[in-house]
Order: sequence, then C-alpha cells, then structure tokens
Amino acid sequence: MPDRRSLADRVPRRLTRRHRLVLIYGVAVVAVVLFYTVIYNLGMRYLEHRPHSIFRSLQTVTETMTTTGFGADSPWATPVMNLLMVAIQVTGILIGFVALRVLVIPLFERTPIHLDDRLTSKDDHVVVAEYRRDTGVLLDELEELDADYVLIESDEEEAKRLSDDGYQAINGDPEDRADLDRAMIEDASLLITDAEDRTASILLTALEANPDLRTISFTESTRHDAALTEIGVDRAVAPHALIGRRLAEKATTPVALENGDAESITVREILVRRESPLHGVRLGESPVADHPELTLVGGWFDGVLRLSPPSDTRLTPNTVLVVAGPAGVIDDVSSEVAGVRPSSPARHERILVAGAGEGGAAAVDALPDDVSVAVVDQSADAVIEPDIVGDITEPGTLRAAGLEEASALIVTVDDDASALLTIATARSLSDDVEILARVTDTRKVTPAFKAGADYVLSVQQTSARLVAAEVHGERVVDPTSQIRIVRTDAAPFVGDSLIDFRRDTERGWTVVGIVRDGTILTDEHATIESDDDVIVAGSDETIREFERTVDAS
Repeated sequence: MPDRRSLADRVPRRLTRRHRLVLIYGVAVVAVVLFYTVIYNLGMRYLEHRPHSIFRSLQTVTETMTTTGFGADSPWATPVMNLLMVAIQVTGILIGFVALRVLVIPLFERTPIHLDDRLTSKDDHVVVAEYRRDTGVLLDELEELDADYVLIESDEEEAKRLSDDGYQAINGDPEDRADLDRAMIEDASLLITDAEDRTASILLTALEANPDLRTISFTESTRHDAALTEIGVDRAVAPHALIGRRLAEKATTPVALENGDAESITVREILVRRESPLHGVRLGESPVADHPELTLVGGWFDGVLRLSPPSDTRLTPNTVLVVAGPAGVIDDVSSEVAGVRPSSPARHERILVAGAGEGGAAAVDALPDDVSVAVVDQSADAVIEPDIVGDITEPGTLRAAGLEEASALIVTVDDDASALLTIATARSLSDDVEILARVTDTRKVTPAFKAGADYVLSVQQTSARLVAAEVHGERVVDPTSQIRIVRTDAAPFVGDSLIDFRRDTERGWTVVGIVRDGTILTDEHATIESDDDVIVAGSDETIREFERTVDAS
C-alpha cells in the first residue's frame, strides 16, 4: 500500500518544527530547479533548435531564477520559450519571498537582544522591581517628571515589549543581586516593589546592596504593613485600602466658615470632567484661577488634597478645585464648565458604602464617628461584616440600604463592571446622592463618569501618582484636616493686595477677602487697609500655624 503521509509527516520527528520547515523548503527549491532545467533543455533542443548540455541548462535556469543574468542563450525566438523564461523569473521571485520569511526573518528574530545595551547612564534614579498595576501608566508618570528609572521585569516578552516601546526596561529576577546590579541599584535613590510574596526577599537583597535606599512597597492588604516596616520599607501601600480611605476623606472633608461670613464668602468644589473646557488647561490659565474675584483655596488631585497648588499644574479629568468667593461669581464660572453637578453638601450625615473588602473597610475606618454608615456587600464573609447582604447592583438592595436617605455613596466593589452598574443604578434612583467610586482600570474612569459618578479614582493612576509624588517630593495636605476660613485683624497685611496672596503658593494659607465697613471685597486688586479685617483660608494645621505666627504678631 502506498504511503499516504505528507512529506512533513515523513520527516524524522527528532527535528524541530522549524528544522522540518527549512528541510522541506530546501527539497522543494531543488525540485523546482531540476524541473525547469529539464524543461528548458528540451525546449532549447526541439523549439529553439540549439541543443546543449543539461549542465548549461541548469546554469541558465539558476541565473534566471536568481536574476543574475541570462547568459549567452538570450534572446529566444519561440513564444513558448519566452513564456517559460517569464515563469522561471516569477518563480524565482516567489522563492525569494519564501526564503525571506522562512530563513532570514526568523534568523534575526532569534538573534539575542541585550536590553541592558538600551539603558542610559543612571544616578539617583528609581528602580522598579516588578509592577502589576499597568506598568505603562507608572512609567509614563516617571517620564512626565523627567525622572530616571529602570524597570526589572521577570517576563522576558513583556520586558522586550516595554523596551521596544522606548521604556527603560530589562529582563531579570529582582531577587537576584546580579540583576539588581544591572539596574545600578547601588546608585539608585528609590526602590518600588510590587511582587506579592517575593517583596520581602527583593527588599532585603536591595537594601543589602544600598542601605540608604528609600523604599515603597505595594501590597494587596494592610495586614503585612508591620512586617514590611520591620524589614526596612519606608512606605507600604495597599492601593485598594488607600483609595477607599481617600474616597471617605473626600466625602467628609468639610469647610468651616467662622464669624458669620458664610453668606458673603462661599466655598465650592468644581469638578473637571473629560468634556470640560478646563481639561488640559494649566491652572494659572484657567478661568477659576484667573478670575479677579475668586481665590483658589486648593484642589483634589488623584485623591490628594493640595492647598494653593502651583499655577503650572495641568488640570486633568477628575481634578476637583476648591474655590472661594461670592456665590454668584462662582455660579457664573461653574456654568462655563460642562457637566458640573450641583455642589455636594458641606457635611454628609449618612453615607452608604458598597463593598466590604479592603477598600470598603478602609473607607469605613476613615469616616468620622458622627457619620451614619451602612455597608452593603453580596457576601457576609468579607473583610468587615456588612450591614446588608445582597447584590449591590440591584435597585432593591440599594433601597433597602437606605440610598434615598443617604447623601453620599462610596463604591469600592472589586469588579469594574459591577462598579459601573452600581453607579448607574444608584444614579437612576437618586439625582442628589454624591457618588464616589473606585475602578481598577484607568480606562473605566470615563465610563464611570458617564454612568453618573461625581468623583472617580483608579487603582492604576492613583498608585502611579503616589509614586510620582514621592519622587517629586510634593507637599500634600492631610485630608482629615478640614479646610477652615477665619476672620482676623488686617494689621500684618496693610498695603498688600489680594493678588499678592493668590500668587504665593508656599504659605499653605491664603487671604480670600477683605472686610471693610461691613462689605466683603474679593477683587484681586483690592489693597488691605489698617481698619480692615481679612478672611483667611487654609487647613486646620496651616490656620493654626497662621494664628501662632502671623495673627499673634
């Protein structure tokens, strides 16, 4: 019985697939050349009447297929021979393309690439020993700061992809001292680890090489914070818990208006959405900071409250600006910002938390004791015991949890799809509730806004911004300290104008208005006189410092 197996099946199995492919290619090329040689030899004998040896026919066919020439046989008189020569030339071109794909390209693909050769010289840089929260987001933040870094990635293909994209990445094992040395760990100033159970080993190896290294470690839970601190971690971060805490702080950071000035000076938040005209604008060029009657007290940037932020800060979606000034003026400026929802109440008395995991537990822990809190989760077996067990995406569960009586909803469920549905369901049930949400994927921030959220933090972006703040040395304000506005004597400021304070971002407090003869002046060109009072805004800490140093003098 004839053997019906294909040529590939008959090739010895000890050869690799690539070796078999190359062998089959070689056999096919030889067969084609021999076939054309015989046909050409017969054509020259019987059609052109110029017989010659089979070896000369082989030479002519080879010259034609490789486009190196036709030798002494051209031209040909008969149409059949001319067509044959055309067929030989086309076949030669096709064989060349196949050779390129089968032999040449794979050869270069298998040439070893040393990613270390792509690294620029480093000193006082950041070493990232694994990162599992969208590496590109973190590295983009570092490059935005012009911070030198080296990423050690254990996945060879991922390391190559990142290096090909222009990032400073190498393949290696961050537990191995030799690979840390390749990342110039002895010259680094900061180590970032995100390697789960391998974190301790990486940290100890790195600190042995560089005892002065500052370290940040990302973990899934706060349970290991004490252990990581014991081995030398300067900052242990559980992103889900961090964001849960920041959402709670954002919901409950009040503004205290003292001495009866509430009717004249209003403090409100303006949210920068993706479709807002403020998106991408530098703070100093925005209508908020540039308005002669408004004072920018501070802003929430990726969950961090910063007072008197620098004017070159670029406004991104999800930035919340805290603005002080006459209510009517703030309303006019707010109307220029598309999609702004009404201001949230100055004080939340009842808050609903969706999700009883690490994020929900951190949010509950950060909420003040005098705030009524209800926790909802689909499982009774969670980090904290929920008050109501049920599907948070269902309207009935939200109603049973008291959504209609709540002034804020904090969404910390683990799945982004469930988070988006929870937001949409809550918004359909209440137009007034303030919805603050966490998503794991930065790409889900915009859908969360569209679903009805008022404020959204992503795990990826917040983690990257935390690292950037650590690298850049940004000064941030503890959100648990409320923003206060106080009225005080103007004596220390006589001769100054409001614009002088608005341009100074170093104090931490700012003058938002002048009280003169029962009238409050907020125009930036107004000059402070000896009989005036001034209205000063800042955090609890900065106002206390102001009262100790400036007001007491």
